[in-house]
Amino acid sequence: MKFLKSHFALSRSQQNGIFVLVALIIILQVLLLIDFPKEKPAASYTEDQLEAFRNELDSLNRAKPVIRDSIFPFNPNYLTDFKGYRLGMSPAEIDRLLAYRKEGRWINSANDFQHVTGISDSLLRKISPSFRFPEWVKEKERLQFQKRITEDKEIIHADLNIVSALDLKTINGVGEVLSERIVKYRSKIGGFVDPIQLYDVYGVSPEVIQRINTRFKLLSKPDVSIKNINEITEAELAEIPYFNERLAKDILNYRSLHERISSFEELSKINNFPYDKIDRIKLYLAIE
Repeated sequence: MKFLKSHFALSRSQQNGIFVLVALIIILQVLLLIDFPKEKPAASYTEDQLEAFRNELDSLNRAKPVIRDSIFPFNPNYLTDFKGYRLGMSPAEIDRLLAYRKEGRWINSANDFQHVTGISDSLLRKISPSFRFPEWVKEKERLQFQKRITEDKEIIHADLNIVSALDLKTINGVGEVLSERIVKYRSKIGGFVDPIQLYDVYGVSPEVIQRINTRFKLLSKPDVSIKNINEITEAELAEIPYFNERLAKDILNYRSLHERISSFEELSKINNFPYDKIDRIKLYLAIE
């Protein structure tokens, strides 16, 4: 016992040290157990507030003006110098239109507008969707045209490659849609080479074609040189109506494989060749 007592006997200063150490341990444990309030960020927002801010930003973005490269609908009969300049027309083109209107004549279709002004095809495609023609103008022109037919029998020889959609509407069985379709197809192929090409216009019956041919004639034709299919290039062939790049390539591959093409009937062996239109194709191609 004396041995143990000698080992656990502490001096006054040692007892004080142990007391201080125990006190520090107790204080630290108390501090760890205390849940101090956490400091919130200066700018803290709830999810509802953030959503409200997002909605406000979306509203501001929608309210921004949108700039569009568009042309408002207009009647080309009342085109001014300033309007024509804004559309991209040259002074000479504008002057031709103003002179035409000064004579008391009217523009009644996009085709008329190009014929009078001489604008390019690209500019016409850009601005013509905005053309708006009043019905009374169309009706007036139609009645005047019918009157000329009655008074002057020579009108039956009007050029099929020049007549407007309004002129075509005087034919029984040709309405507004069909007349525009004929003029559009005529422009697509660069002008009719033969009246038989009217059969390529969707919706035109043989009876209507007969009436058109009675009233209108091909007084002018596009400058078309008939190409030899055994010498024509792929690019030239693709530009001919009734052909495209794929078909032109197939034809030249066939020609290369067989050294030459001997007859039009031989072309029927080529996949997707429009042999039902061979009579129109012969207007552009020959076999030599």
